[in-house]
Amino acid sequence: MSKTPFTRGIQMPDILRRRIMILDGGMGTMIQQYKFTEQDYRGERFANHGYDVKGNNELLVFSKPEIIQKIHEDYLAAGADIIETNTFGATSIAQEDYHMADLAYEMNVAAAQLAKNACNKYSTTDKPRFVAGAVGPTPKTASISPDVNDPAARNITFSQLKNSYYEQAKGLLEGGADVFLVETIFDTLNAKAALFAIDELFEHTQECIPIMISGTVTDASGRILSGQTVEAFWNSLRHARPVTFGLNCALGASLMRPYIAELAKICNVAVSCYPNAGLPNPMSETGFDETPEMTSSFLEEFAKNSLVNLVGGCCGTTPEHIAAIAKAVEQYQPRVWQNYICSSSSS
Repeated sequence: MSKTPFTRGIQMPDILRRRIMILDGGMGTMIQQYKFTEQDYRGERFANHGYDVKGNNELLVFSKPEIIQKIHEDYLAAGADIIETNTFGATSIAQEDYHMADLAYEMNVAAAQLAKNACNKYSTTDKPRFVAGAVGPTPKTASISPDVNDPAARNITFSQLKNSYYEQAKGLLEGGADVFLVETIFDTLNAKAALFAIDELFEHTQECIPIMISGTVTDASGRILSGQTVEAFWNSLRHARPVTFGLNCALGASLMRPYIAELAKICNVAVSCYPNAGLPNPMSETGFDETPEMTSSFLEEFAKNSLVNLVGGCCGTTPEHIAAIAKAVEQYQPRVWQNYICSSSSS
């Protein structure tokens, strides 16, 4: 494996050793509060698109860019060190649902540029801000059959996933992302396709930025959807040498704790945790139960017990949650881990 120095995000490993870093909160949660209509999603450019697009949050980087940038800035103002691009579903595979697969590359460039503009506005010498290019799992999985009557059936191939992720990663890198965040992983094979695509991109461009990896434990079994325990999940993806490795989504912090504690014991990189605001509650304004005080108190306990290096929020969390989390963990030292080795590989 050849070693390539980081071309961006070079400060992150050092900062993660010095203090607990803060990731932003839910993008979808904030978008929902605007109650956008079909026409809002379309804007002028897509007024005549022949299919419904309401709910395609990634499209808002074109039709409502000022709102997306405001959400980014609200999280930065709340204390976030890292903001995620609005690209969770910005792959050609996910955009097929809206008949907009051809927009994926442009979507990622635009999303990264919006996030970069926000970071440039808030970054200082003492507190640099970083853009995390969000790479989501796609609605199709390489490991799991879509047909209960045919366990061998698949609706996507590894090569198709890799090509789609490459297009996304290329757009994010061109738009100015400082780090890739391969997140909400429920199928390890999908994640491997994303990481393979990113590695290929590094080889082609001769650029290298840090990689963050975050999986999703789906229930009390302690496994991700494709069947791995968190230890097996770590061992399957550690070859990518991520700058952070952790868990997000599906569970609130209290239910996530034993799995974060396990990762804290075995990972030789920084550990991240950005949980949902508890369990879903359709009667709540954000759709989830936990207040900022509740979520921050759980994550404070993680920090107090030296389990984490990066914390933030996922579904149901808002800038208020992030501000409370940042304040709750600021007094604690980050978890200590073994030496981190920067390496992008090309064999």
